[in-house]
Amino acid sequence: MSAMPVSLWVVVLLVALALVFDFMNGFHDAANSIATVVSTGVLKPQQAVIFAAFFNVLAIFVFHLSVAATVGKGIVEPGVVDQHVVFGALIGEYVMAYVFALERQLFRMRKNQLERRWQPLGYRPAKDIRLGIVGLGSIGRELALTAAHFGIRVTGLNRSGRPCDAVEKVHTADDMGAFLAELDYVVLTLPATPHTRHFINAAALRLMKPSAVLINVGRGSSIIEADLVQALRDGVIGGALLDVFENEPLAGDSPLWLMPNVFITPHTSAISFPEEIARVFIDNYQRFCRGERLRHVVDFELGY
Repeated sequence: MSAMPVSLWVVVLLVALALVFDFMNGFHDAANSIATVVSTGVLKPQQAVIFAAFFNVLAIFVFHLSVAATVGKGIVEPGVVDQHVVFGALIGEYVMAYVFALERQLFRMRKNQLERRWQPLGYRPAKDIRLGIVGLGSIGRELALTAAHFGIRVTGLNRSGRPCDAVEKVHTADDMGAFLAELDYVVLTLPATPHTRHFINAAALRLMKPSAVLINVGRGSSIIEADLVQALRDGVIGGALLDVFENEPLAGDSPLWLMPNVFITPHTSAISFPEEIARVFIDNYQRFCRGERLRHVVDFELGY
């Protein structure tokens, strides 16, 4: 099968935009749109399979649906590709930006500036910072490399305990107490699965250092928000940086908004840049045409 010409790529991208608007009206309308596009003959049957997979990616990564949610609605078919592979570097930038802003006390420095106060503030070198990553998939591994580049000591936690580059030691959930107790920053990069739902609860928060900062760049369902709010109020942990929430957008009456030790961003730690998504998509399309194994395929049993 020959590669798609440039003109056909333009058609595909234009139709994808139309699908975005259809998606806003519900899954059924979007599915009908795909059927209509295929019936016109614009796409060959084999190309339609790839285009449907591209829509699956839109469902999961543009609209932030979990794999489980899309499977349950009949949207995702086996073979959908995980585009999170392009987000690792962006999330590494986000996490490091806040870690060093906190370590160098930049927020307090800014306050002092506005008050015209000359007050040198201390800080510790990166080599004395302990950062733990929960979830060592593509994002977690990239974050580990980024943090280690600055000399930060990185430990990790995953299902298997399998070693990972730039991670000094990898723990499993059975050893969570020892893992959490030594960390200055705990970064969650977990997907939304039944196994990761409410992974961080009151008991887990009590295992962390009183000065520790919890960072969530994975899925909001990983944390019991009520337990986190209470822990922050009681000084069980030092603070939180939250980019994702169980219900988005975060409700206006959530106490998290006004807590002095909480930083909130609107699910923007890693946004989708079309050229990066297209690069992965085109590579896998060409692999499909050649009958080769696709890269970054989701494991539906695991949910990621």
